[in-house]
Amino acid sequence: MTATMTAPPMFLQLLADRNGSPAALLWGAGGADAGLLPQQPLAELAGGMPCFYRDGIDPALAAALQQAGWQPLPSNAVQRADAELDKNMPSAIQWVEGDWFLAAPPKPVGAQAVSRALALQMVQLVTADADTHEIEALLRKDPTLSYHLLKLVNSLGMGTGRRVTSFSQAILILGRAQLRRWLNLMLFSSRENDQRSAMLLARVAVRARALELLAKAIGLGKPLQEQGFMVGMFSLLGVLFGMPLEEVLQPLTVSDEVKLALLDKDGELGALLALLEAGERGEFDALPALLGALGLDADVYNQIVAEANLWMQGVAVGKSGSANA
Repeated sequence: MTATMTAPPMFLQLLADRNGSPAALLWGAGGADAGLLPQQPLAELAGGMPCFYRDGIDPALAAALQQAGWQPLPSNAVQRADAELDKNMPSAIQWVEGDWFLAAPPKPVGAQAVSRALALQMVQLVTADADTHEIEALLRKDPTLSYHLLKLVNSLGMGTGRRVTSFSQAILILGRAQLRRWLNLMLFSSRENDQRSAMLLARVAVRARALELLAKAIGLGKPLQEQGFMVGMFSLLGVLFGMPLEEVLQPLTVSDEVKLALLDKDGELGALLALLEAGERGEFDALPALLGALGLDADVYNQIVAEANLWMQGVAVGKSGSANA
């Protein structure tokens, strides 16, 4: 594909509803060639949740998005929040944009502090590939963790025709590799009294899946693809726990590649994480150079962004999805 045939990078921004739950997608300001959009994934996204674009974009692009089921977003229906949700939003507001869910959590006290400590122990056990009985014993100390694991697993299309009702059943159906994945993701959905949880789970699901797919796209083998998923997910553990990421990682058994990627944006996985973070921040001028350094075309990047957001819908919004990478 020649340079003139490659679409500009796109950006999909997740919107929350008035309660802070992931509820819609907004087309970013990066622009794109309407003829080079990943039309089928965009249509699938619109089938899973409301998808919008702002007024004033290129008419051909607007027409292409409309054909995929996207809608114009009324300017008076969205409000920005970067620190916390406004409890007194005007009644017309339906959607909230911004990074309010990345703000530091309240300092945990009492049962919340115990739950956070157990969650950190869970991360340590999973990364160390601990014995199943050790993980199960920890889950029994916090029924909330068990509940959210089963809820998360049951939200996905497992292809078994039956509901997962026990931890041992989840292990049997998922296998250890996938179980590690869901246990780690589940941590982001199990924070009691933390309004950020649902949006954090959605953001980390997109990052983890996109980084895994990008690692595959640049030719990395399966082990590094799996480490890419871990990098994407662990990149927000510091935000989740309200601690420096280096402090969260210190007791964990992770590879040097993962640690360097997370703390220094070093190596191929670090470069992929930097690429995704630039897209999240809407730094569209920087994306072509970052993609070029990785040998990626923007149309491949766009396809992966769409596929990662589709996967997020299955994980974070409860739409049908796949447990398989």
